[in-house]
Amino acid sequence: MSLNRRAFLQQLGFGVAQAGLLAYLPSRAFAGEPNAPHLVRSLPEAQGVASSGILDFLDAVELADLNLHSLMVLRHGKVIAEGWWAPYAPDLKHTLYSLSKSFTSTAIGMAVQEGRLKVSDKVISFFPKEVPAKVSKNLSELTVKHLLTMSTGHAKDPTGAVRAPQNTNWVKAFFNEPLDLKPGSQFVYNSAATYMLSAIIQKLTGQTLLTYLEKRLFEPLDIKGADWETDPAGVCTGGWGLRLKTEDIAKFGQLYLQKGMWNGKRLIAESWINDATSFEIQSVGGSRKKEENDWLQGYGYQFWRCRHDGYRGDGAMGQYCVVIPNQDLVIAVTSETSNMQAIMDNMWDHILPAIKGNELPEDKSNQAKLRQRLGNLALKIPVAENYSSLIPDISGKSFKIDTNEMNISQVTFSFSPDACKVSLENDKGKHDILCGLGKWKDGFTDMSIAPVKLVPTPVPGETKTRVAASATWLERNTLELTLRYIETAHYEKVRYTFSGTGVKIEFKKSTSILSGTPDGRPALSGTIA
Repeated sequence: MSLNRRAFLQQLGFGVAQAGLLAYLPSRAFAGEPNAPHLVRSLPEAQGVASSGILDFLDAVELADLNLHSLMVLRHGKVIAEGWWAPYAPDLKHTLYSLSKSFTSTAIGMAVQEGRLKVSDKVISFFPKEVPAKVSKNLSELTVKHLLTMSTGHAKDPTGAVRAPQNTNWVKAFFNEPLDLKPGSQFVYNSAATYMLSAIIQKLTGQTLLTYLEKRLFEPLDIKGADWETDPAGVCTGGWGLRLKTEDIAKFGQLYLQKGMWNGKRLIAESWINDATSFEIQSVGGSRKKEENDWLQGYGYQFWRCRHDGYRGDGAMGQYCVVIPNQDLVIAVTSETSNMQAIMDNMWDHILPAIKGNELPEDKSNQAKLRQRLGNLALKIPVAENYSSLIPDISGKSFKIDTNEMNISQVTFSFSPDACKVSLENDKGKHDILCGLGKWKDGFTDMSIAPVKLVPTPVPGETKTRVAASATWLERNTLELTLRYIETAHYEKVRYTFSGTGVKIEFKKSTSILSGTPDGRPALSGTIA
């Protein structure tokens, strides 16, 4: 991943939430169980892939602790392997981060197909009211294609400046950022450029990007429940913020592999597929030499080129839609990792060599092992001790919290043999979260105590985000909660340390754990009320 993309993620931040368990999630589906009518399930060997190679991939990514959340592998248009690391599950959406960009590109391709615009159109022509009083030569030459290829002429990524809290008009803010370079001359990763593509779609059609894609892409692919983060004016962010299920990602990749055809109907022009996924400009990123680096293979229209003559949409922390046309292969992955290259390395080292032709002899032993493995994938539940002799002294007790910037005023603990309920009170009310002791408890949270919301807005009727929670005693006086926000890529740990009649509360979000950086939220203190 390039430094610019890391910088964008830091600008984006990660919100943390606490609160109430209201319902259980549906149970997990095992590998091979049909989830949608459009993707057929098959055995790996029937599609020319050795089951042992996929098993090796699973071994490798777990040994490297790459924190995958889901995997789906398609060969010849059929699902040959699928699995979710519990508490993630097939019916859950997942934050896509910059994988969203490839969907935005698709919308532009459809608009071009409909004759609404050309990639050679000047960007300022769509927004006459937002254009600065004095238009620079570089800005006057900026085209839709420059937005698509991340070659806008910005010397550095302007996304953080564009989405600064004081900006309510992101289009105007984009135009106000200087273009120091000639458009088309240099690749600079730029999520704000993708936002502008979304704004163009809304300007041309009167519909949000999400609505525009609904009839044209999502309904034909049987993608349901998608949502997308918006700017203050209600424009989809475009460059990030889309949430889809893993199978939706796989369908999208298969649509591109099929050159825009789906169930005998053309959804996207083949010419657009070819342009979008071809080398348009030299990309930058990664620390390895070009022949070993998937970030130096070039960039198309919001798609990265890959080694092995492939291409991909990808998002921060390891959200992948990888397409290898010469192997008739699609791989969809969701994860939270600090080493995105390692996930692709393991694809090339294990899945690709497992492709031996169009059909292999049946391998019942490895097929059974793979089915069992995929059906029982799970992230490790942090477990030290499920009981502390301190429980009788604190169960049912409330702790008054000293004044703090998160406005948390009180915390109450209640214990049962297999669970711990933590109730927090702040200026918005009371919020409960139920944590399993030695296991996950699945539910919802509605309280954010950090600036980035876990639920994109506006999502009609949705005010809570899903959470899987567990708790363990690290020591007699130290209780640690692990909260996984299972429709995002992220989790957090909350540690309660008890001393006499007092408690200290410390927070650590997963992005800080991965990067080794401070969380940013202060430790809180309180005493029994």
